[in-house]
Amino acid sequence: MRKLYLIIIVVAVIIAAFLIFRGSEDSWIKDENGSYVKHGAPAETPDYVTEQQTAVMQALQLYNSKKAEGIIFSSQCLGTVGENIKYAVDIVHIPRTEDDNKLENQCQDYRNGKVSHFIELDKDGHIFRIS
Repeated sequence: MRKLYLIIIVVAVIIAAFLIFRGSEDSWIKDENGSYVKHGAPAETPDYVTEQQTAVMQALQLYNSKKAEGIIFSSQCLGTVGENIKYAVDIVHIPRTEDDNKLENQCQDYRNGKVSHFIELDKDGHIFRIS
């Protein structure tokens, strides 16, 4: 009988340790477009998530300002946004076409390596992809 109690205690301790040390399910993950989204209820927002969220807001502001200027969107670079981490902002067709892959339609800062991330928007300002 004593062995049975000892086994039950050992199993309970193992299960408790597993539950405590298995890691949090409350985190940030990337969705199918590359945007960070909450998974569960994370207690904190990491800097890299805040940076991306800021860049997305700035990209949409850039899009809206270009739209207010009367620019017709096709496949072109709108510019660069972001604070610590810079993102090139490109307009792409949905679905992507060969025009989207032409160097002259992509941001020069991304092509020459000054910027290593990008935000692709469709002509209506919806996020297509973030990398």
